[in-house]
Formats: sequence, structure tokens, C-alpha cells
Amino acid sequence: MGSGPPGSLLLLLLSSLLLVLKCATGESSFIIDTVGLSILPKDNVQSGTEVKIRCDARVSSSNISQLGYLFEFMRDGVEIHTANTTEDSTYYEINPARAVDSGNYQCKVSVKNKRKFSNTKTLDVKGLQTPILHLNNSTPYESEEFKVTCSAPDEKGSLTFNFYKTFRDGQPQRIKKQRSTNNFLETTVTLSHIGDCFLSCDYEIILVSGPTSSNVSNEIQVKVKELNIVPYMTILPNDIYEPDIIEVTCKVQIHLADIEIFLLKDRAVLNRTTGKPLIHRFRPKPTDSGELICKTEWRNVQKENYKTLKVKEVFSKPQLHLEPVDVFEGERFRLNCSVKVFFPQMFDPKTLKYHLYKDGTQLISSATYVAVADRNRNGIYSCKVEGTRISTSFHKESETVTVKAKVPVSDPVLNVVGGKIFVGKGFQLICHSHTGTFPIVYTLFTHNGKKMIRKVSRSEDQATFDVPPIHKTSELKAFLCHASNNPRTPSKTALGQKLLNSTNIIEPTSKPQLTIQPSQDITEGQSMKLVCSVQAGSRPINFTWYQESNGVLASLSTNKLEGYHSMSNAHKKHSGKYYCTSSNPADEPKQSEPVTVEVKMAGWKKALIIVFCFILLLILFLVIALKTRLFHFKRKRTANLSVKSVSTKLERLSLTQAEVIDPYAATPTMMGKSVWSDHVSGSESDDQNSSTLPEKQAEPEYTEVQIKDADPTKAPAKQSTGNIYSEVRHSQQERTS
Repeated sequence: MGSGPPGSLLLLLLSSLLLVLKCATGESSFIIDTVGLSILPKDNVQSGTEVKIRCDARVSSSNISQLGYLFEFMRDGVEIHTANTTEDSTYYEINPARAVDSGNYQCKVSVKNKRKFSNTKTLDVKGLQTPILHLNNSTPYESEEFKVTCSAPDEKGSLTFNFYKTFRDGQPQRIKKQRSTNNFLETTVTLSHIGDCFLSCDYEIILVSGPTSSNVSNEIQVKVKELNIVPYMTILPNDIYEPDIIEVTCKVQIHLADIEIFLLKDRAVLNRTTGKPLIHRFRPKPTDSGELICKTEWRNVQKENYKTLKVKEVFSKPQLHLEPVDVFEGERFRLNCSVKVFFPQMFDPKTLKYHLYKDGTQLISSATYVAVADRNRNGIYSCKVEGTRISTSFHKESETVTVKAKVPVSDPVLNVVGGKIFVGKGFQLICHSHTGTFPIVYTLFTHNGKKMIRKVSRSEDQATFDVPPIHKTSELKAFLCHASNNPRTPSKTALGQKLLNSTNIIEPTSKPQLTIQPSQDITEGQSMKLVCSVQAGSRPINFTWYQESNGVLASLSTNKLEGYHSMSNAHKKHSGKYYCTSSNPADEPKQSEPVTVEVKMAGWKKALIIVFCFILLLILFLVIALKTRLFHFKRKRTANLSVKSVSTKLERLSLTQAEVIDPYAATPTMMGKSVWSDHVSGSESDDQNSSTLPEKQAEPEYTEVQIKDADPTKAPAKQSTGNIYSEVRHSQQERTS
């Protein structure tokens, strides 16, 4: 029993140690279950209320005794507060809450490497603080700047302030709007009206839900006083003549130490003073006539007054005249300086003094200058006239006159564009003068009396004329070109005669003529010349010869009006039509009329043919005579043989008829044999009789003869037929025929 308590204590110690070892050796784990956001006291409060934004995290873990939490509070997605704690909840306090604190709030909880967002809740803070207006001057002068301050001490953030003025029984008029990064704005305003008005202000703040305006501030009455600083202006004397001295005075009725007074004319400041009247004395010129302005300025307030200044001229501004206006070198010119006197009673016009100047240097003390124009007298001229009034000298100067003598036009020159003229074709002529002041008028008279005019005003231009064709070289002599730039002098002339020497005139060839030498009737073996000639045409001339059947024969370039092509040993093939063409640089080929050439046979050939024909006829005659003689000889011999043959055949024929009449005398076989044997023997006899003939006898021919009774009434009851072969001989002449 005594050992019980110590045993229990030991058991408890061992259990605790076992638990610690388990925690030390076991794996830790956790998970963020939820993150909650709440707004206290509520999400819709009035401005000035204390508000707490609370964030709670619920985490499940094992083998972790304590966790660290990082809380981040965000408004409209922008971080506004963070907190590190071991507690699972914290809060963000807004005290007091203003409208600028309105928005969508959210909380993010991070535990080690895990994080989780809460839900989003909207806080709406109602109401804006009424602003407070302060002025540093409630009785300003018209257009005087003074300071105004509009503030909302309890508000936060960027505010836009508006300032208003309100007349009695009127609506507020905004006079200024300005943005501030603070809860107040100090600025300046000016009021141009004279009298009472009330000033006030308000402000705008931009929330998530949109812009919101505050209530209007307190109103402050402002009394705007008139600032009588309109200047009083005088100009003495009233009537002003040159060269009077005038006095201009500008002043104000009230005394202000920092007031400025200005005297202006044509936006130029003539004089200026500060805090005292302005007095300005000067000797005006007639050109100074116009409006003088007197202007006062105090701070940002300006007033002005004006008067018209009129200066009367005693005499006019000098006028310098050049006669003639367009003066040419070598001509006399005159410069005359003159004035008009308006008030002769003011001074004696005879006291006027004239001075002429060239390039700023006095040339002569006179109103007139006469000289002959040349390059040395070119320049800028002016004149000055001096007068005296009331013992005061004054002068006036004229405008400048530039004298630049023009250069007379030089003798023109005629040139052909391209340097070539093709007779029969149009061309272009240039009439040009090397010197002469522009503009220069060129007039061209052509060979046919046509008149053409060109006006050249620039050096890069030329007087180019499109000229109709000429048909003869001599027509160029009729061309004339006149150049003129001074109507007071005769024009200069260029003659077309010079074109004949300076221009390559190309005349097309006339129609060529083809002639055959010695004549168109050529004998074989002879030589002939094909001569092609023209009556006119520029050299060189190209001649080309053609034969219609063979094409081009030859070509020749020559400086003569004719050319020839030689052909030796003429043949019959050279007969035919020939023609030639002519051309030159005018590029207008011409063709001649065709010429027919006939190459006749040579004389010795004709004689040879005659002899040959004579011999041939002689041989033919002899052959015919020989054949005729031989024919008569053969005919005679043939006639003798024919008589003998006829007698033999008559005997054979009689025998045959007898055999036919008596059919029973012999058998058909015997009869046939007899006939054949007689025929053969007759043939042999004939051959023997004719063996003496010099010509070869023809082979015997046989014919079949059918014999019938002449009187059929006498014929026996049985009729028979038999074949009779008869030899027929023909003479050689008959065969030949």
C-alpha cells in the first residue's frame, strides 16, 4: 500500500515522456478551413461612426502546438492594413469612418505556405462633412484678386472644390473649380462686377458607387468696390502741323502708389510711368497720325482711354519719277523730284531744297537729274526735300527708285533645229539673240508670207517656230526674223540667206530613170550597162538595181547624179524586166519605171544552126529518096511473087472443093491430112520460090475457111462441114504499113 503513490507518479511521468516523444517524432499537418470577414457594428453607417473590420480564420492541424497567422485587409483590391499574430482572428479599426472609407473589403489569411481569402463585404459610409469658407478680403476692388479657403477638416482623401457667387434673388454661379490632394484648398478669385454678392463653396469626392457632392458651405457677403483708374488724356496743341512738337498727358484721379500708366500706338509702347502722371513730348510726322492709347494697370485691373492724333502736312512726301520707265543702255533718262505744298501760308515754297542720292551718296543738289543710261549709272536713287517753318528745319525723303538700264537686243541668229532641212518636209527654226533684256519679241516671216510671233521672257526659253515645208533650197532666202525688246527703236533682223551656209539641206532624189547601154536589144556575149540617173537630189545617192525575176542585182553609193551596173557576157537568162531605185539621207526612196531587156542569140550560133538545118534537110532528102527507090523495087518483086502464089492457091482450092462435094470419097481424117499436106507442100514451094529475095519472108499464117453450098436447095439431106486452112502471105511493105 505504501508503494502505491510513487508507482502512480512514475507511470504518469512515463506517459508524458511518451507523448512528448510522439509529438517530436510524428509528422505535423494543417489545413485552413475557412476565413470569415465581418463589419461591426454594421456595413451601413453614418459618417463619424467607429467601424471595425474583423477577420477570423479556422485551421485544422495535427502535431502543431502553435501557428503563426498573417492577416491582410484590402479595400477595392488595394491593401490597406496587415497584421502578424498567433491568434486566429484580428481586426482593422476605422475611427471615425468617413465617406472615403466606403468600399468593398476583403481579408486574406496566410499560414506558412498556404493562404485563403475571405468573402467580400461592402461598407457604405453615409454623409459628408459640410465645408467651411474663409475670405481674406470681403471688400475687394473690381477685378482685384483676393484669397478664399474652403476646407473639410474631418474628411480624408482627394477632394475637388467648387466656388460660387450668388447675387440677391439669383442662382449660384460657379466661378472656379480646382482639385486638391488634401481636405482643404486655398486659392484666389476676382470679381469684375461692382456691388454686393455672396460667396460659397462645396466639394466632390469620387467613391466606388460614383461621385458624391457635399452640402454647400457657409455664405459670405462680398462688397466689390469700383476702382476709378480710367486715365484722363490730353494732346496739345489741338491743330498740329509738321514739324510742331506735341505734348501728350495721361493721369488718374486717385493716387495709388503702384499704379502703372502706359502710352501706346499701334501696339508699341511709347512711354511708361509708375505712381505718377505720364507726360510725353515728341515731334510727330504725318505718318504718326492715328490713335494714341493711354492705359492704366493696378494689380490685375486695367483701364484705358484713347485720342486720335492728326498731323497736317505742310508739303507732301517727295515723289521721284523716272522717264522713261523702261530705259535702255544708250538712251537718255531723267529723274525728277517733286512735292505738293498744302499750306503755302505756313512757309515760303521757294525755300525748299532738293537733294538727289544714288546708293545713299548725294549725287546732285537739284530736283532734276539727266544722264545717258549705262551700267555705271545703274543703282538705287532717292531724293530728299528740306523745308523751314518757324525757324525749324525738317525734311522728307522719297521712296527709292531703282534704275537698271535694259540691254538692247543683239542681232538675232537663225538656226535649224537638228541642223538639217529635208526638202518637202516641215522643220523647226530657232531665232535667238545672244544679248538683250527680256522680254524679247521674235517675229518670223516665212517663204510663203506667213507671219509667226514668239515672246521670250526667260533665259531658258527659246523662240522656236514650226515652219511649213520648202520645196526648193532657194526658198530659204525669203526667211526673215525680227527681234525687238524696245518699242522705241527699230528691231534687229536675221536673214534666211545665212541658212544656206550653216544648214545641211537634204533634197530627196527625183524619180530615177533606167537606161540600157548600148540598147535594150542585146546579143548574147555582149556587155551591157544599166545606167540609173536622177535629175536632182542631195549627195550621196544610193542606187540599187533589180531584175524582177532575180531580185537585187547590185547597189552603189555615189556623189554623182547617176550610177551604172555593168553586166558582161550576156545570156538569154538575162532577158527580162529591170528597174532601179534611188535614195539619200532624206529617206524617201524612189523607183524607176521598169525596162524590158531582150538578149538575142549570137550571129555565129545562127549561122551554125542554118548549116546544121541544111545538112539535116539534105540527109532527110537522101533518106527519103533512097526509101522511095527501095519501095518501088520491093513493090515490083512482091507483085511477081503474088501472081505465082495466086495460081497455086487456085489449084489447091479447086481440089479442096472437089473433096468437099464428094464427102464419101475420103474420110474426114484423110481429108484433113490431105489438106494439111497440100498446105505444107505449098508452103515449102513458096519458100523455095521466094528464097532469092533479099528480105526475110514472113512466117505463114493460117485462117479457117468454112465452105457452104451456094444453093441450099441442091444440098443433100445431110450436111457436113470441114475446116480448110489457107496460107496467107503478106508482103514486107504491107507489114510495115
